Amino acid sequence: MSLSRSPSPRPGGGWSSPGLTAGGGGGGSSSGTSTPRSPNGPGGLSWAAAKAKSDEVRSYPSFATRNNGFFSRQKRKISASLPRFRITPTTTYNDYHEKNKRKHQQGRYGHEPWRQENQRGPMRFLRSITRLKRTRFLLGLIVVWIGYLLLWTFFVETYRRSALGGGRKFVIVLASNVEGGVMEWKGAREWAVERNSIRNKKKYAQRWGYELEIVNMLARKKYSHEWRESWEKVDVLRETMRKYPDAEWFWWLDLDTWIMEYSYSLQDHIFDHLETKSYRDINVYNPLNITHPRTDFYLDALARSSTADHDPRSIEILLSQDCGGFNLGSFFIRRSIWTDRLLDAWWDPVMYEQKHMEWEHKEQDSLEYLYASQPWIRSRLAFAPQRLLNSFPPGACGDGFDPAVHYQEKNRDFLVNMAGCQFGRDCWGEMYQYRELSNWLNRTRWERFKEGLWAIYLTLTGQPSLPRPRQPPPIRHEEIQEIK
Repeated sequence: MSLSRSPSPRPGGGWSSPGLTAGGGGGGSSSGTSTPRSPNGPGGLSWAAAKAKSDEVRSYPSFATRNNGFFSRQKRKISASLPRFRITPTTTYNDYHEKNKRKHQQGRYGHEPWRQENQRGPMRFLRSITRLKRTRFLLGLIVVWIGYLLLWTFFVETYRRSALGGGRKFVIVLASNVEGGVMEWKGAREWAVERNSIRNKKKYAQRWGYELEIVNMLARKKYSHEWRESWEKVDVLRETMRKYPDAEWFWWLDLDTWIMEYSYSLQDHIFDHLETKSYRDINVYNPLNITHPRTDFYLDALARSSTADHDPRSIEILLSQDCGGFNLGSFFIRRSIWTDRLLDAWWDPVMYEQKHMEWEHKEQDSLEYLYASQPWIRSRLAFAPQRLLNSFPPGACGDGFDPAVHYQEKNRDFLVNMAGCQFGRDCWGEMYQYRELSNWLNRTRWERFKEGLWAIYLTLTGQPSLPRPRQPPPIRHEEIQEIK
């Protein structure tokens, strides 16, 4: 009888379970060697059948354990992925700092030093974008772009309006007749001129942070016997200076003017280069043939100089000349004690009473008379080239073209003054023409790109290109009501 290493629980060896005994029957006889029982015999069970039955039980349990469902397994995965923090009294800040330092010195993969990995700046930046940080990066870019679109213009205009940007130093004074005319009621074309001119000045002033004062030039009886509309220009300037005590320069503009270039600031276009953009000697261009300097009575050295003191800081009034003399449709005047004296003399009622019937251009002739007869005015008055402040449209100052007087598109002149358009010319037609030309010259890159695509489409389809608008459309009744 062969015995296993474990002692049998039955006397004489063998096992009580059928089929586990290597020998014979279920009686448990241990003597002799008997013929093995057939696996399919009655009362017998083979080892392979028992093993298969045991595997079947283990593969298909008859009951489910707790917390073994889908949601429980997912919950365990999430909780296992969360970081675990172990706080012990022995852990100090220095230990953590040293451990982090060793980790960086060791390198990302244990064989590459930290310094060598830090040298791969572009690759490291790309890897950071492609990882989990790319979401934050993209969100940050979107927020910055939206903030730029919505707030950049506001911040720029606020800065330009502040004392650092210099916008407070300038006030644009625009003459208007907002109550419907002076001597007669305005028609549709006059309303259109006023509406477009005001919008033009508002857009320019808002872009560069300047103040805009729209004054009502409605004729008032300053004196009982005379209407004095254009003479009110002097009085309006004095009132505007009182209203803006922090301003330094005041820019007077007539209603029939149009600012062509919004990208030109007054500082960069004129006042930062005032020494080179202006001249003191009227003999450079003297259509009035004014004798300068005066030599018929005693004058000091400054009054005898044709160019004054050569200091641009002493300039108190800046204007241009046209073919008829001084042009006051667009000029600058500075706040100072000298300016107060000039305005007093300019508005002198005695001089007005004696000369207003002789002076065709009223306040312009008055200033020309003061310049010719008062040497103290010459030392503070400067002239600018006409196209710097007052480019004329064709038809003004004669029928010909003068490159020093008339507007030139290729040179991108700053402002067009349609002086005298009410005498035989069409004010609204000229303003509409220069308005459309200004919009076309100052279109954005996106607009230029769309125009390029449209031109390619017209070329491919064989259609003629659209010309720039030159003639004003007829004014509709609805537009007149909108203006009013």
